Amino acid sequence: MTRLSTETEIAVRFSEVDSMGIVWHGNYALYFEDAREKFGREYKLEYLYIHSQGFYAPLVELHFDYKRPLRYKDRALVEIAYRPTDAAKLIFDYKITLIPDNEIIASGYSVQVFLDLNYNLMWELPEFMKKWKELNGINY
Repeated sequence: MTRLSTETEIAVRFSEVDSMGIVWHGNYALYFEDAREKFGREYKLEYLYIHSQGFYAPLVELHFDYKRPLRYKDRALVEIAYRPTDAAKLIFDYKITLIPDNEIIASGYSVQVFLDLNYNLMWELPEFMKKWKELNGINY
């Protein structure tokens, strides 16, 4: 099966650290979001495309496992990978590693569901997602 993934580099800014000089935990959600946006651009699954198809894709679950802190001026790589599912969801796995030594900083996953433009939850995968999966070699 095809593995859909990409990565994006981040440089920790002063505004992202707390009084201890480490990245505030809430910023990891932003790093994951940056990775989702890059994934969307690369694989033609941007939020505006989803909306143009008549749907929203809100986050309903966001999970982090912290291994060690990032600090001001650190550089890190955020890897995102699409996790195939037959459910009407988008699931992504993440790994953040320190540059240049590849030490794992954090990992996690996110789950998004589909709502129509009237905010009704979709129990079946929207047709545009079925086509997207087919185009990208996803079997289910």
